[in-house]
Amino acid sequence: MDRVIEAGDTTVPAGAGVIVVGQFPLASGEWIAPHSHTHHQLAWTRSGVLSVAVGDSYWVLPPTRALWLPAGVVHRTGATRDATLCSLYLDPARCALNWTEPTAVGVDGLLAHLFAYLARDGLSDDARLRAEGVVLDLLHPLPALPIDVPLTVDERVRAVADALLADPADSRSLEAHARAVGVSRRTLSRLFVRDTEMSFDRWRTHMRLRAALPLLAEGRPVSQVAHTVGYANASALIAAFRRTVGTSPGRYLHGS
Repeated sequence: MDRVIEAGDTTVPAGAGVIVVGQFPLASGEWIAPHSHTHHQLAWTRSGVLSVAVGDSYWVLPPTRALWLPAGVVHRTGATRDATLCSLYLDPARCALNWTEPTAVGVDGLLAHLFAYLARDGLSDDARLRAEGVVLDLLHPLPALPIDVPLTVDERVRAVADALLADPADSRSLEAHARAVGVSRRTLSRLFVRDTEMSFDRWRTHMRLRAALPLLAEGRPVSQVAHTVGYANASALIAAFRRTVGTSPGRYLHGS
């Protein structure tokens, strides 16, 4: 069961340069309630696996990935394994980078080191400003799309969605789900499109891939994850991931 904690004070303290560093421990299954910041945020973890949700869009962040969140964007942040949320907060008034959409970036050894370096006490202003310039040079978008799993409104659609979220490997057909909630196949199909702007099959694919990502990020075998979320084998999961996200699970998670 996920646990929601309040975001607390989201005001970012003043710093000498563009960037202020913050750290927040998160236990497995713990989520920070929806909130936003006055600063741009680069969210990352050194260990464990973070998840960030913006509306219906969802990103999974192992230590090889970070997420740029523009100032003012409402988001939720959680952990699928114990993690420490490490954030760089960038002052929009002084930051040369101004991406307007949440954007995943790769994290290599140098960028990871800079997170720790900028968190040091007693760092001189000159040293801080030089390090900040390197951070901005290292931020490059990764060619992968977020995974959208739109929420449902109609109680019949929600009943089907809840069943699938509880068991992504549920292989029942649309017709079987329709019988379970007392409507025709055609009606349920129409309701799914109206509620989510996706067909039933597409929504289920997105839901399965979202369920698979944290497991893959934890290092579980692809074949095991595939069966857990309803695919016959690893190849089927990888093919669905490529079609939906635009890259393989390995490249998505490891930033290559």
